Formats: sequence, structure tokens, C-alpha cells
Amino acid sequence: MSGMSICGCLWIVFGVLWLVWALRSKPTQMRESLGSRFSHVVATVAAFYAMFSGDVPLGWMHTRVVPRGPWIEALGIALTVAGMAFAIWARAYLGGNWSSNVTVKVGHKLVRTGPYRWVRHPIYSGLILAMIGTALNRRQVRGLVAVVLLWVGFTIKSRIEERFMAATFGPEYDEYRRATGAMVPRLRS
Repeated sequence: MSGMSICGCLWIVFGVLWLVWALRSKPTQMRESLGSRFSHVVATVAAFYAMFSGDVPLGWMHTRVVPRGPWIEALGIALTVAGMAFAIWARAYLGGNWSSNVTVKVGHKLVRTGPYRWVRHPIYSGLILAMIGTALNRRQVRGLVAVVLLWVGFTIKSRIEERFMAATFGPEYDEYRRATGAMVPRLRS
């Protein structure tokens, strides 16, 4: 089984787990608008299409940019697993506060422990790392494009979340934002 096949299977298992877990979240108090959701979903869907579709139409997207090698495949699989594990850890810490939409839940709590002590959006950090690992196994330009598209989609979504969290938690969230990075840990002196 190739590294790309293994990564594809990992993404399927991850997706099923994510869907099952989605059934256990708190009721929603406030939700982003449809237009707001559209702004980040398009980039995210395009990222997964670029990475996994068998019929990406642009020939240059199939250009090989990563050499084949067993250590590259192993590294790609390891990064995919590590990224997914980090996202799962973050999701476990969020508990019922999680939603695929940008929302504020009834009884929403500001989580600052576990992976949230390092970054405010560790699920996105983990999924981007997993996509980088998968891109190593795709070995084509489209893998790099997928990583960039996912980063763009999550950057847009995280900014919307930041506004919701600041409106909900006020100064507490402002202090949290100053202390931690968004998707990459902030270097402390």
C-alpha cells in the first residue's frame, strides 16, 4: 500500500470519527451567517478536492515536486498521523463547545488548557500539519496548493471565530489572544 493510500485511509477514518463526534455538542446560541460560512468553506473544499480528486483538470498541478522515497513516505504518514492526533486532542478538550460552524454554544466556556495553552486554533493547526504530511505523499504541486488553500480557509475561519470569542468573553479573550499564537505557537522570551 502506498503512502498516499495510507494517508487517504487515515483521512477517511478521521472524517468518520469527526462526524460521529459532531453528534455530541451543546445547543447553539449564536451562529455565523451563511455568507460568512461560505467564505471559508470554499477554500477548505477546494483544498480537499485538489489533494484527493482523481480528475484535477490543470496539467501543471500534477507536476512532481517531492521525490519518491521510503523515508519521505514514512515522514508524510507520520506528519499526517501527528496532525490528526493533535486535532483530536484539541477536539477532546473542546467537548460540547465544538461545532463545524463558527458558533457560540449555550454555556460556552473559554478553553485554555491542553493544546489551547499553546495555540487558539489547535484543530486547524493539526489539520494543516496532517495536510502537509499528505502532500508529501501526493508529491505533486496540487499537494502544495491544497496546503495553501487549507491554510487560507482556516485563516479566514479563525478570524471569524476570534470576533465571536472576543464578543463573548471580552477582556479574558483579549488577554488569551495576547498570550498565545493563533495557529502557530507564539515564541515567548
